[in-house]
Amino acid sequence: METHPSSVLFACDHNAVRSPMAEGIMKRDYGTTIFVQSAGVHHDMEVDGFSVAVCEEIGVTLSKHMSRSFEEMEEWGDQIDGYDLIIALSPASQRAALEYTRYYALDVEYWPIFDPTNLGRNREEKLAVYRQARDQIQARIRDRFGPPIEGEP
Repeated sequence: METHPSSVLFACDHNAVRSPMAEGIMKRDYGTTIFVQSAGVHHDMEVDGFSVAVCEEIGVTLSKHMSRSFEEMEEWGDQIDGYDLIIALSPASQRAALEYTRYYALDVEYWPIFDPTNLGRNREEKLAVYRQARDQIQARIRDRFGPPIEGEP
């Protein structure tokens, strides 16, 4: 079994769909035992409404999530080198995360989570593909970090 880092940064393209879901699920399941945040390569979108909806279904609130980029994180004083592990959920975020390893001693894991944003023709189909992405993220988190902390869902 892998050791647990003390801090994890989830990353995706815009910090609007996959990485906020991962951050919310991780915080719900492990509380404050691991410090968790998320960021995107870009910050040009707010948190996606379908992500908010499918996470509400499992007791994760994303409606107050503030999307941010790696650059904004550092501008706001949240330094990348303060994290033990970056989990990249998209190819672009993996490239960006690996760039940081040139300067900082941190681990990067790549979890290829599909992007549900352009899938589905109507609301129900869109919700179904967002649920698939959410469930894929939740399964990867539990595979990596073990069952939720007792007292958490």
